[in-house]
Amino acid sequence: MSASSRTETAASAVQQTQFGLINLLKAVAAQLIVLHHLAFYGPMADHARPLMPELFDWLAGDARIAVQIFLVIGGFLAAKSLSPDGCAALRNPLGIMWRRYTKLAPPFVIATLLAAGASAIASSWMTHDSISSAPSVSQLAAHVLLLHSVLGYESLSAGAWYVAIDFQLYAGATLLLWLCGRLSGGASQPWVAPVVVAVAVISSLFYFNRDADWDVWAPYFFGSYGLGMLAWWAGDPTRRPQAVVLLFMMMAVPALLALTLDFRTRIAVALSVACLLMLVGRVQVRSGAGWAVANWLGKNSYSIFLVHFPVCLAVNAAFMQFVPAAAALQLIGTGLAWAASVAGGAAFFRWIEVPLGRMAGMCTGTRSEQAFSEFRQKGVTTR
Repeated sequence: MSASSRTETAASAVQQTQFGLINLLKAVAAQLIVLHHLAFYGPMADHARPLMPELFDWLAGDARIAVQIFLVIGGFLAAKSLSPDGCAALRNPLGIMWRRYTKLAPPFVIATLLAAGASAIASSWMTHDSISSAPSVSQLAAHVLLLHSVLGYESLSAGAWYVAIDFQLYAGATLLLWLCGRLSGGASQPWVAPVVVAVAVISSLFYFNRDADWDVWAPYFFGSYGLGMLAWWAGDPTRRPQAVVLLFMMMAVPALLALTLDFRTRIAVALSVACLLMLVGRVQVRSGAGWAVANWLGKNSYSIFLVHFPVCLAVNAAFMQFVPAAAALQLIGTGLAWAASVAGGAAFFRWIEVPLGRMAGMCTGTRSEQAFSEFRQKGVTTR
């Protein structure tokens, strides 16, 4: 084993013990999103639904709330990366945003091309609303730039909106923390960043998140993302108890007031996840079979998100073309599509995401080992 491989293995082991809960949450949320899209887009699920109507209805509807887990985790890890102690000292925000883009966009673009190819194949076997028409050059360019939702282009893959929103949120957090550093004159002011983020969370929860016209922009989602950032700072074991209580109040009070004003299940879930991460987000876990599975699924969650739609679309089309519409057979097909999504995500992670992560690290002037570890840690996922 080479020195770089040993370094990557050691980094992976440390991450898995330190962030076992995060990987567990990501694993559960990713599987719910895959099942949500399977139930929502059909058509196999439409035929299988009579066997378990309540389950399929829940998956097609409420299961999408799992995206809140990814939003909160994204903010939690962004705070860890950008300002672990709450002090804003970012000197090159454009460089940070570019590194984030080079980690998110390349695998997303490849997965988008796979989705376009899957739609082309599926269109010859079935007619369904989930099949996209052949993409135009401008549509593909908008996806490459992560501007497809903003510019009004149809997404070529289910959940493609989230990659663009994740980049917006990370870029927005970067700019906020850079601005905090400018406001504090470069001095170490550990309260400036949390206060500014709390103000942004309040504006999101009380205004932007209540207006669906904003749902292609980061401010709509920053309430959940910012709660994750505050959870990281509130969970810092080196802080004094009084500071922890104050940070917790900055996190919980605005969210509870916003829920009193306008109850939204998505915000209640986000607050619950943020509180959980604040309490045990940094707790190390012992290795074991259960945690090994959770860590593996969590590690592969971004890749599973990226490729699950073209995989599910291809399996749906094949079952519509070659398998009778009997409910039991279509239920088997739904399970097969789920398993194939996980397997396809694992293959995509190994052969696409990881190599591209190494290349992104080298192209942005960082050590490949660091880029590899951070890329795996911050992969997000879907609606």
